[in-house]
Amino acid sequence: MTVDVFQRLAKKLDSQPAGFPRTDSGVEVRILRAIFSPEDAAMALKLKPLPETAGAVARRLKRPVAEVRAVLDGMADRGQIASFWLDGRHVYAFVPFVVGIYEFQLNRMNKELADLFEEYAPTLLKTVGGARPSLARVIPVNARIDAQAQVLPHENLRKMLEQARSFRIAPCICRKEKALQGQPCSHTQETCLSFSREENAWNEVPDWGRPITREEAISLIESFEREGLVHCTYNTKYDPFFVCNCCSCCCGFLRGVKEFGAPHMLAHASVASRIDADSCTACGECASPRCPMDAIAEADDSYRVDEARCIGCGVCLTACPADAIALVPRAAGDTETPPATIVHWSIDRATARKGTLHGIALRGWLAWEVAKAKVAGSR
Repeated sequence: MTVDVFQRLAKKLDSQPAGFPRTDSGVEVRILRAIFSPEDAAMALKLKPLPETAGAVARRLKRPVAEVRAVLDGMADRGQIASFWLDGRHVYAFVPFVVGIYEFQLNRMNKELADLFEEYAPTLLKTVGGARPSLARVIPVNARIDAQAQVLPHENLRKMLEQARSFRIAPCICRKEKALQGQPCSHTQETCLSFSREENAWNEVPDWGRPITREEAISLIESFEREGLVHCTYNTKYDPFFVCNCCSCCCGFLRGVKEFGAPHMLAHASVASRIDADSCTACGECASPRCPMDAIAEADDSYRVDEARCIGCGVCLTACPADAIALVPRAAGDTETPPATIVHWSIDRATARKGTLHGIALRGWLAWEVAKAKVAGSR
């Protein structure tokens, strides 16, 4: 019996480091049928997770460049693949379901997709957040960090934005999904921030959100901090390209940890909140619902932080009227060092999910693909 193209696509997605687990109900295949046509699914099976130009894909598939470019642009518009600028070249890539295809459905999200995603969420998030290294990580607010706590470069959001050249803000797909299910969120809707070191990075790519300036981006993250939203990004040291500003009622990163028990969905920051009991007025502004992880509770005549639950986001700091909270370094060995790049993350995750041999094979395949790309580029 011939395997359905959607089942083959589901298998390919599950072979990626993040995972796309099979279910008894087959909801994962129903999701793909709602997003892809059979023709688009067949093309996705031919694409690589490494970025390629339309010309490179056309040569590999022995098809006219204009024809392939039109197909890829259509798939990118439908949120089925990635389309972006890299070193001045317009490239395309096969992407995981999260972070990737799910988020790209922002402009196509409807009640049917929302229901399917919510049905799949427990299984998906337990897999995506079930192995090291964590999928995403927390970036702490840049306010009142203890003098002993060195702000690591990969935890300095303002520094990241200063180094970027293009910026874009879009609605949060998680909040859109929950609203379609009759559970609207009171938080700001437009909180998904993308940024790039490429000039004019949003030219000739899918219309997803709206371009903004660096100054607007910095102003927005400051307002998100005051609102109590948590900065989350990919769990790598270098080349960040997005920051989600999350609430625990809707957003997948926080729900994965808090609601679905996926320990490696979100790595906490290298700092944790600490309350000075002498300065604390016991007003409770820092506690739930402000604290997204319910890590702050009343103790005697003040409030205390459960460091094991604290993710180091620091949103409690911006709510404290007594200035009694600071971010302090975590104990040695109680932090997760992010992989250097998405390539390193992929190899580490493949090793953790499927074993050392699989990780070695992925490393070899990546090296071979990069070598081929260099040879092709020199011709």
